[in-house]
Amino acid sequence: MLTEQNGNMAKRSFDELVQLMTTLRGPNGCPWDRKQTLPDLKPYVIEEAYEVVDAIDRDERANLMEEVGDLLLEAVFIAEITREERSFDVYDSITAIHDKLVRRHPHVFGDVVAGDAEQVLVNWEKLKSDERKAENKSVLSGVPRSLPALLKAGRLTEKAARVGFDWRRTEDVFEKLDEEVAELREAVASGEQSKIQDEIGDLLFTIANIARKVNANPEEALQSTNRKFMSRFESMESAVHGRGQNLDQLTLEEMDNLWDEAKAAERA
Repeated sequence: MLTEQNGNMAKRSFDELVQLMTTLRGPNGCPWDRKQTLPDLKPYVIEEAYEVVDAIDRDERANLMEEVGDLLLEAVFIAEITREERSFDVYDSITAIHDKLVRRHPHVFGDVVAGDAEQVLVNWEKLKSDERKAENKSVLSGVPRSLPALLKAGRLTEKAARVGFDWRRTEDVFEKLDEEVAELREAVASGEQSKIQDEIGDLLFTIANIARKVNANPEEALQSTNRKFMSRFESMESAVHGRGQNLDQLTLEEMDNLWDEAKAAERA
């Protein structure tokens, strides 16, 4: 099926991709590719990862196939630069992840028993904890510093909860939410911008905890709301432009009515 989607083209091997990147970085290669450094590639890695996620959200397999290739290219690009500086190559990375997966799946490759996915996670965290202790690392060390803030909040609280640092009941987190909203109100009333910023952060962090408690992904939830807002707002714009007007010519009440119409159209 995949070959047919690509016009019956012969499939390329991973080694061919690695060699292609070596050529592009070589003396007779591409000036742009040769110029890139590891810091230069950071935004591309983030962008390509988000494009993979977007293709998954859109359930577009052909686009997902292409985006996975783009993300793979960034990994090969990084490893080519590190190979040139003689620190490691892509095959070292493959060996490292292969060995890690075998080590962290003793229920598959060893004699550990894991009857369900939950037990697998418990075993996984214990193995990671043992590795961290051996390396004197924090429980939170596995959370990338560069993650988007809301996603990072969710991952930090998830890590902490797995070692018992957590609210006992979901209701307790809602009480914390009420407390944070009250503190934000006080900060806004004070007019102290640094305090307002602090309290907004505390509020968002608490919401990330609520999301975890009810098995929701806060990043995906907000992305879904963003898409919903964009769809409804663009529907409002389309309706207004159809009447030869712009949104800034309407009253807030008129825009609210259009918003309600856009919401109703989604449910229809």
